[in-house]
Amino acid sequence: MTVKADRTVLPVIAAKGDYAVVAITKHGTQLAREIASLFHGSDLYYMKKFEQGDENERGITLFEGSVRLLLPELFAKYKGLILIISLGAVVRMIAPILKDKKTDPGVVVVDDKGEHVISVLSGHIGGANELAREVAALIGAYPVVTTASDVQKTIPVDLFGRRFGWVWESDEKLTPVSAAVVNEEKVAVVQESGEKNWWMYDTPMPNTIHLYSSIQEAIDEKPAAALVVSHRQLEASEEVILENGVLFRPKVLVLGIGCNRGTSAEEIERVIMETLDELKVSIKSVKTIATIDLKKDEAGLLEVVKKHQWSFEYYQPGELNQKKISQPSETVYKFTGAYGVSEPAAMLSSGNDQLLLAKKKSGNVTISVGFISHT
Repeated sequence: MTVKADRTVLPVIAAKGDYAVVAITKHGTQLAREIASLFHGSDLYYMKKFEQGDENERGITLFEGSVRLLLPELFAKYKGLILIISLGAVVRMIAPILKDKKTDPGVVVVDDKGEHVISVLSGHIGGANELAREVAALIGAYPVVTTASDVQKTIPVDLFGRRFGWVWESDEKLTPVSAAVVNEEKVAVVQESGEKNWWMYDTPMPNTIHLYSSIQEAIDEKPAAALVVSHRQLEASEEVILENGVLFRPKVLVLGIGCNRGTSAEEIERVIMETLDELKVSIKSVKTIATIDLKKDEAGLLEVVKKHQWSFEYYQPGELNQKKISQPSETVYKFTGAYGVSEPAAMLSSGNDQLLLAKKKSGNVTISVGFISHT
């Protein structure tokens, strides 16, 4: 979609995520593309003159003319704005559209080199202070937060793990769980998978936040609220933890896929769904589909990848053959040059030779499931 520099007619912004990333310079555009690709739940906007050809495919919005014309709608549609624009320019542009700290979105500014991320507007209520810290952690920048009373340094529940791509299973309990954290009630954190370096402060974790090795252990301690990080489907007996808890899905699953030429996206997706259900793991924890380079243009695979916004990796036969697999196939080797596809691809992409599923064949599809282990 292209936003034209028309002062009287502007298209409706179809916000898909909670955050808008906006750039107006060449270097800023590259940084914005990096941030948007890594920061889950963000939509990207930059000037048409920096078009790179993949904008439609990636859902990127291009605009012409002054970015000032775009800001009122972005203010209305997004929870937060990440602007790669000079601080002075941002202050001048947003001044006329400010309404109230209870309703204005959080606004952060990033410099062109990605060295500083500044919380500009709605630091507390709008979440800009935490947004600045999360974006800074994502790109290795320094967060600048000037709010004198911003000293609590605790977990921002609605942003928890976002820089790693974590998503929540449901947002139903975000508000009460956030309240428990802010009010310094006893909060349990149970992490079964995903990145371990989520604590972003240089101070110790508050003594009101308790880490547990299992959901049952946390349940037994009767916390006021809970944050659970897991790729698996919870057992019925564990669901009680979510009565005032949020379940986060880290991106830790890799799907190694082999398929016959011309296999439909519908068949591939059906096999994926069935397999994940059999393993009792969440599709929201899938990060990547991996395969052989012969399949890099396989229409069905590409359609599934695009639909779910997964990354797509493929390997040369020689790379796949470096891995020791359970059932090497001379037939597969004859046609592809590799003794297997799904199994070694899942190993290579996940960086882990211990798979959740070594290999399963269903119709035209062969699938293996790898697990990304974070130590």
